[in-house]
Amino acid sequence: MGSVLWLECSSGISGDMCAAALLDAGADEGAVRRALASLPVEGFEVRITRVVKSGLDVCDFDVVLDAEHENHDHDMEYLHGTGCEHAHTHEGSHTHPHEPHAHEDDQGHAHAGEDGHAHAHAYEGAGAQGHAHPHEHRGMAEIASLIDAADMTPGAKAIAREVFAIIAEAEAQAHGVPVGEVHFHEVGAVDSIADVVAVAAALDSLHVEGVVVTELAEGRGTVRCQHGVIPVPVPAVVNIAAAHGLVLRVLDVRGELVTPTGAAVAAAVRTIDKLPERFTVKRVGMGAGKRAYETPGILRALIIEPVE
Repeated sequence: MGSVLWLECSSGISGDMCAAALLDAGADEGAVRRALASLPVEGFEVRITRVVKSGLDVCDFDVVLDAEHENHDHDMEYLHGTGCEHAHTHEGSHTHPHEPHAHEDDQGHAHAGEDGHAHAHAYEGAGAQGHAHPHEHRGMAEIASLIDAADMTPGAKAIAREVFAIIAEAEAQAHGVPVGEVHFHEVGAVDSIADVVAVAAALDSLHVEGVVVTELAEGRGTVRCQHGVIPVPVPAVVNIAAAHGLVLRVLDVRGELVTPTGAAVAAAVRTIDKLPERFTVKRVGMGAGKRAYETPGILRALIIEPVE
């Protein structure tokens, strides 16, 4: 076997962490930027920079939303039933943030994220300046059309479609609705689309023959979603792990280390669940997480070659 990618998830995994780690491991940044620039989606820009995490120099992949699309929390407000407007509460449809910056302890206190601000906003139809404005919803058909329109290889498009299909199935199961009724709200979906497309283009450009994911480190406690507080691991992550045989290891850390997008990426790309007994390391990439928990906050992507 030739080169293999090992996603080492000792601090969890999210979409942006994975994109950053793959780029740092030598993925084609040009291919990633072309794919993102070609998306028929407005309201974002991507910044790829270097940051220091736990004293280490690591890559940061940041999707920056403009004022119109910004939703404070970069939430992936996944579920909106058919005909359900953003300003209305859909009974039983509790939505989970894509990348929340705040978590709660057992006493219900919100903890601040890395930027020092607690972001536990219940988004009830108000814009960033507090005024209401309309948004479109995107179902799986619309997401697939966006991916098809992107300047990516067929292999990269297949990865992106699979990631979103896994997320949609998990959210549909969590909320008790058909997959066709799972809608990705425009406000939250923009950054998630960018994360997934970047991961797909980056991984495809590495031309590895397999992907190893041994286990995903997860936190505990609760996180606040749009309509309440839900346990960690969040239902979508649990459903993805159950459906795809992902191994979870719970750390003594309060907060969400594995996001639904991160779990879906791991499920979609994993081909091997055990490291080879002997291997050489060819390249190492490290991607920064956005949250401040009691972990390094780094996802490592190692390009390895098994040694017979």
